[in-house]
Amino acid sequence: MLYRENGQFKTSYAADQQIFPIAQDRIAIGLLLLVAFVVMPMAGSEYLFRAVLIPFLILALAALGLNILVGYCGQISLGTGAFMAVGAYAAYNFMVRIDGMPLIAAMLLGGLTATVVGVLFGVPSLRIKGLYLAVATLAAQFFTDWAFLRISWFTNNSTSGSVSVAGLNVFGVPIESPVAKYLFCLTVVCVFALAAKNLTRTATGRQWMAIRDMDVAAAVIGIRPVYAKLTAFAVSSFIVGVAGVLWAFVHLGAWEPAAFSIDRSFQLLFMVIIGGLGSIMGAFFGAAFIVVLPIILDQVPHWFDIPLSTATTSHLVHMIFGALIVFFLIVEPHGLAKLWSIGKQKLRLWPFPH
Repeated sequence: MLYRENGQFKTSYAADQQIFPIAQDRIAIGLLLLVAFVVMPMAGSEYLFRAVLIPFLILALAALGLNILVGYCGQISLGTGAFMAVGAYAAYNFMVRIDGMPLIAAMLLGGLTATVVGVLFGVPSLRIKGLYLAVATLAAQFFTDWAFLRISWFTNNSTSGSVSVAGLNVFGVPIESPVAKYLFCLTVVCVFALAAKNLTRTATGRQWMAIRDMDVAAAVIGIRPVYAKLTAFAVSSFIVGVAGVLWAFVHLGAWEPAAFSIDRSFQLLFMVIIGGLGSIMGAFFGAAFIVVLPIILDQVPHWFDIPLSTATTSHLVHMIFGALIVFFLIVEPHGLAKLWSIGKQKLRLWPFPH
């Protein structure tokens, strides 16, 4: 009864096309943002920020970028870690080689550099698709791993191969404490999530979905596959590149190419699949599942005083985690976002059967 639309009339096109047409959804999002921006900075611990919230936000942003390519445009990519690395190392070089480079400008330039690289590796999508395209994007992963390890210019001639940044600030406000880092990441994620949601509702977003559903039919009705696919690669790579900058600068502080290995690419792909393909909300559900759930499973033996060694706990976490992934994919192949959507639809009718 609390999630009904009775009396909520649409009297304009703007009201009918808004992102959250139901008043209860708008109230829930407002409360969620209030908790995220006001309550969490005052109540959260340093461990919560460093180990849970900041990684969750950054990986959710990266999964959001990948979801635009895989979920909305249907182009499989296994090189997401490579585009994150390109964004991180490009922003690092802009910061090191240009005096006084602001963090925001370096972050956006890193994203643009990742866009260029993503479009270059997206060109094969004009001729191939499916697993063949996945292998082509996998080449980007191996190429960037080799380049950032072997070409010392990218690491500013660092002998150890690792690079670091310090003294981050935005408009004179230092980004050093866990709370400041969390608020900065949260703001960036909210801006990009809103932009991505609106972009998928435009003509470009509808072209992506037409290409995903049937590219031949889309071409017949006048959609240009070249434009649709390359714009999907460009937008996806830009968002992923910005996420790479946040992961390197804000979360890690010091990093090497192994921080953006192929494991990171598969982790992000699993987030998109588990969360829900073609869903902005699915990126956040997938990131929460991948980041938060292993931490919770790791703490369960301590909560119930179960005497287990650290090695046994680690193995059990991996086993349970894998079993839960298989379970969710069997119960709902369209991801957690679909389960969320079904729950909302049932709430709109509850307590009536239909």
